[in-house]
This record gives sequence, structure tokens and C-alpha cells, in this order.
Amino acid sequence: MAETLRSRVTRAMAGGVHALLDRIEDHAPEAMMEQALRELDQVVDEVRHELGTVTANRHLAQQRHAELNRQHDTLKAQIDTALGQGREDLARAAVGRQLDIETQLPLLEASLAELAQQEGEHRGYVDALLAKRREMEAALSQFRQSRASSAGTAAKPGSSAAQIEQRMAGATDAFDRIYERQTGLSGVARAGRLDDASKLQTLEDLVRQTQIDARLAQLKQSGADGQA
Repeated sequence: MAETLRSRVTRAMAGGVHALLDRIEDHAPEAMMEQALRELDQVVDEVRHELGTVTANRHLAQQRHAELNRQHDTLKAQIDTALGQGREDLARAAVGRQLDIETQLPLLEASLAELAQQEGEHRGYVDALLAKRREMEAALSQFRQSRASSAGTAAKPGSSAAQIEQRMAGATDAFDRIYERQTGLSGVARAGRLDDASKLQTLEDLVRQTQIDARLAQLKQSGADGQA
């Protein structure tokens, strides 16, 4: 979208109030108010489209998360087999892959949490916009009724506009509450680095080998305990 979702929805929520009030005095007020409803429908369609994209991305992330967990379980069984056959080289490779998976899983879980938050936020947008549409339709209906009965009654200047503005303001406040409840801060501060890149790589390799050795030793001990 050309502008942020937040600003697009906010403009539709707040701007429609003034548009309705102004168009009541236009040459063709009913046609103009119907156009305002159509414009709001366009915003709803845009938000629903983005909601569908977020939902699809969350579904894909869930599938990837499940697949990595399955791979991790399969590797565990393969490691047991390799150690039982005395093939520590194969077990070492499988343990390395397990560690890689264990590194990826927290990142996927963080992505899933973020997508779930976005999905809830977008659903909140849709609910708020549809609530506002109902308010606008009610206002249009009241306007039509007032025109139909205007020949026999004296209208009170400004009363209908005040009622419309009050009801629309309520819908805007509801949107803001939904947005603030659904939106949270993300990201963490990062600082510090090693000046020597080769030393950093060596350190990472050392840590990885230590993790592999520790995992193998644990698995060997578990196997020995099981045979005792």
C-alpha cells in the first residue's frame, strides 16, 4: 500500500465523519454518502487482503516449525542407531544437524508470535471498520427518514449532525483501543563485537565442537546406563 495500514485505516475512520457531515449539505447528499460507504468498503477490502497474506505466512511458518521438529526427532533415532553400530562419525554429523535445528526453532517461534500479533491486529482493523460502516449506514438511514418527514415537521438545526459526529467518534475511539491493545514493541538492542573476524570464527567453531562433544558424551553415557 502507498501509505501505512495504520494511517490508511485511521484516515478512513476519522475522515469519514467530516465527509458525512459535509456531504449532507451537498447538491446530491444521498449519492455522496453512498460514495463514502463505497470508499470505506475499499479500505476494508485492502485490510482483508493483507490479513489473508499474514494468515498464509503464519501457516507456512507453522508447517516449517513442525517439519524441523520432525527432523530433530528422526535425527535422535539415527544417532542412537549410529552409536549402537560404533559409527561415531555419523552420530557426530547428526548431532551437528540437531544443533542447527535447535538454533532455527527459536527464530521460527519468534516469527510465529509476530505473525499471530499481526493477524490479531488486522482482524481488529476489520472489526473496527465494519463497525464504522454500520454507523454510517445508520446515519444515512436516519437522513433519508428525516428528509421523508421534513415536509410536516420543523428540523432542529445541527441536531442530526451532532448525533452523527458523536457516534462516529465512538467508533474511532474503539479503533484506537484495539490498535493499542494489539500493537507491541519488538526488537532488542544489540551491542559489542570482536575486532578480529578470524578469532570470532575460531571461537564459534570451538563452541560448536564443545556442544557436539558434550551431546555425544551424554548419549554414550545414556547408552551405557541402559546396558547396565
